[in-house]
Amino acid sequence: MKLYEELVARGLIAQVTNEELIREMINNGKATFYIGFDCTADSLTAGHFMALTLMKRLQMAGNKPIALIGGGTTMIGDPSGRTDMRKMLTREDIDHNAECFRKQMERFIEFGPGKAIMVNNADWLLSLNYVDLLREVGACFSVNNMLRAECYKNRMERGLSFFEFNYMIMQSYDFYYLFQHYGCNMQFGGDDQWSNMLGGTELIRKKLGQDAHAMTITLLTDSNGNKMGKTAGNAVWLDPEKTSPYDFYQYWRNVGDADVIRCLRMLTFLPLEEIDRMASWEGSDLNRAKEILAFELTQMVHGGEEAKKAQEAARALFAGAGSGENVPSCALEEADFTDGAVDIVSLLVKSGLTKTRSEARQNLQQGGVSVNGEKVTDFKKTYRAEEIPAEGLLLKKGKKGYCRILR
Repeated sequence: MKLYEELVARGLIAQVTNEELIREMINNGKATFYIGFDCTADSLTAGHFMALTLMKRLQMAGNKPIALIGGGTTMIGDPSGRTDMRKMLTREDIDHNAECFRKQMERFIEFGPGKAIMVNNADWLLSLNYVDLLREVGACFSVNNMLRAECYKNRMERGLSFFEFNYMIMQSYDFYYLFQHYGCNMQFGGDDQWSNMLGGTELIRKKLGQDAHAMTITLLTDSNGNKMGKTAGNAVWLDPEKTSPYDFYQYWRNVGDADVIRCLRMLTFLPLEEIDRMASWEGSDLNRAKEILAFELTQMVHGGEEAKKAQEAARALFAGAGSGENVPSCALEEADFTDGAVDIVSLLVKSGLTKTRSEARQNLQQGGVSVNGEKVTDFKKTYRAEEIPAEGLLLKKGKKGYCRILR
């Protein structure tokens, strides 16, 4: 099976502009393609996984990836899928986030001469003269067509700022610029980006002629990674300081039964024949498929050793051993104690098992919390520093949330 046919079989492709030409270019390693990443945070998320693995698949087949860091477009913010305006970041914040993205992408993509390149659209967007831009590309865009675009529909009733309205033009200009300066002939993005991306394709054709082969492909996911089954949202980061390898493993280990095969096809590099055999698995075998998914993805992000540790810790806790050395831990500080003691609500929040004290109280009242195997329902329960053993307290929330509390 050739690469384009494999992408279709894995359920990755949603919409394309010229399937015959796209198939020929991808299968023969002729695509120079870009995917954009607006740096709104200092870490990529699980939602970026499909884009990262796609870039790797295409590069392995001889195609050339361009990782576009949106240092310029991030200063505006994409309105797609939003009901309100994004927080405006400073240039310093954006530059910091861009550098964090670069380090994480290097785990997936091989950069260097003749290989993948990374560019930042701040290099050309921030130096544009607004009047010159209007004269060069403004006439290529119909306001009527722009207002019909899916990316703006959710915002029209609540209000769409002119600031955000420019985003489509800026993103379209990216493809136009990359086409001219880097020979970029293809763009990929989430399915919610279709209107924005078509703008770039049409701009190239109008400015450079109908024979300018600029192609657009959207993936069967939106820009946040949704439609892979379980939402791969912003809570699951690729940075181990934000989401530990164990928690990352557990996130994928806990996908719904209906989603595990889809995620295996879309995100892993396992042969399709092997995944197809798993499609008939049920019960404990299906749990084994989830373990395979979690291990494969954790290995890609954090390396084989961390993936092995996370898997061993998860198995130990599932078996009730509760003694795995790789269980996530949280060290208490002097400031966490009041009169030498710390309460259970504070432990739940400190450990990250709950986000707020009210959520902690709710879990306690519902009987979903235990310490060293004993259920705790009293939110006034406290632990004195000297009562916490050297090996710590094993705090559990629900069926699968664990943290070892150390003093």
